[in-house]
Amino acid sequence: MNKTMNRYSVKPCSTPFLLSGRWDSPAWQQADLLTISHFLPESSGHYPITEAKLLYEEHSVHVFFKVSDRYVRSIHTGYMAEVWNDSCVEWFVQPMPDKGYFNFEVNCGGSLYASYVEDPQRVNQKLKKFTLLPFEICQRIEIFHSMPAVVEPEITGPVEWFIELNIPIKAFEPFVGPIGSLAGQEWRANFNKCGDETSHPHWATWSPVSEKNFHRPQEFGEIRFC
Repeated sequence: MNKTMNRYSVKPCSTPFLLSGRWDSPAWQQADLLTISHFLPESSGHYPITEAKLLYEEHSVHVFFKVSDRYVRSIHTGYMAEVWNDSCVEWFVQPMPDKGYFNFEVNCGGSLYASYVEDPQRVNQKLKKFTLLPFEICQRIEIFHSMPAVVEPEITGPVEWFIELNIPIKAFEPFVGPIGSLAGQEWRANFNKCGDETSHPHWATWSPVSEKNFHRPQEFGEIRFC
């Protein structure tokens, strides 16, 4: 294993989880912090400060993003909208080493794009083998968003926004099989920030990638459930 791999420890919730949007709530104060700070050279001169935290319970994983941003925009709404073109945060995660990975992408307005990727090679600008998560599964993913669903015109001044996710373990299992108890498991993952069609496009990751492509599971970091 690469000794320089980014690693993160996911702690269990000490109290029953409640989706609240409170970054400094007692439950979230216990979580470790990671920073999405590796900007690709193709980025503009805008480098938003993006942080994330994770917690878990027996039946779900919780992901919280905090973004100190400018040039914030959100125009894509609805099931499987192209949210990466807006001010967007992403969690790519591979629960099992011999299976594919999931990408959960959410714009600042709370719209979700989610898929299960088995072959990330590009064919005609599309991933070679992937499956969109069914609407019924996406409905069970709880999302808190601090910004309105639509942000247009773009907010050019400083603004702080939050995305909080509650992802049931059952969202993963139709694709990778039974997950079992999370405690002690090690998953591969990356956390991303982008804004492809904002006035100041940018692309940043937690675990560095060697090209302008977030779909590189071989370069994911590691998260371990304590």
